[in-house]
Amino acid sequence: MIGPRRRATLTLAILQARLSSTRLPGKVVKDLLGRPMILRQIERTRRARRLERLVVATSVDASDDPLAELLQAAGVDVFRGPLDDVLGRYIGALEHWPSDVVVRLTADCPLIDPQVLDDTIALLLETGADYAHCRTQEVGFPKGQDVEAMTAATLRRAAAAAATREEREHVTWGIWSRPDLYRVVRLLPPQEWGHVRWTVDRPDDFEFVCEVYQALYPEDPAFTSDDVRALVASRPDLANYGGEPRV
Repeated sequence: MIGPRRRATLTLAILQARLSSTRLPGKVVKDLLGRPMILRQIERTRRARRLERLVVATSVDASDDPLAELLQAAGVDVFRGPLDDVLGRYIGALEHWPSDVVVRLTADCPLIDPQVLDDTIALLLETGADYAHCRTQEVGFPKGQDVEAMTAATLRRAAAAAATREEREHVTWGIWSRPDLYRVVRLLPPQEWGHVRWTVDRPDDFEFVCEVYQALYPEDPAFTSDDVRALVASRPDLANYGGEPRV
């Protein structure tokens, strides 16, 4: 006898973004090879095979109106919630688009790796953990390829217990800092890349990413992290761009 078919796991990626970044205001909409940086990141994120839906969680503040309009015009789902209560935004998005697994992403990662996304989600599901990630502090995959995956139940539990500003602002603070309450697992990189900086927080970070896109994207829009590493290794001007290790 054939038993009932098992329902597929639904996975929701929530990409948090706002225009009022203090270190590089408006960075998420800066032009990156002809498109806003956030749309370049979404383009790469959507190559992950384990994501069913992607939503951008931004704020209801008027400063984020242009971002919401840009995303909606591009056909991207948007949820708007409190400016400072980012965890509240995540819960609101989850309630609007129910899922089994939630993936947390931040909009400063235009070199996000779809394979790392898939592997982090797979690790969460295969281990039965509450929360899986690919980087902790300065250890793991490059800064700018951060992926956090958790069960929807874990996110709801953390939100119900969140009592501090850090927990509301940093979303998963109350999860990864409490291994006594949650089962946490980490995806290990093939080699240590935690010192490598691929995130975009400063002008030099954005300039570095522009150089990478200009060199790789025209020939292969789906360029990989290995392609980035090979490029940077071959370009002494990029290896320590802005005084930061880039490979």
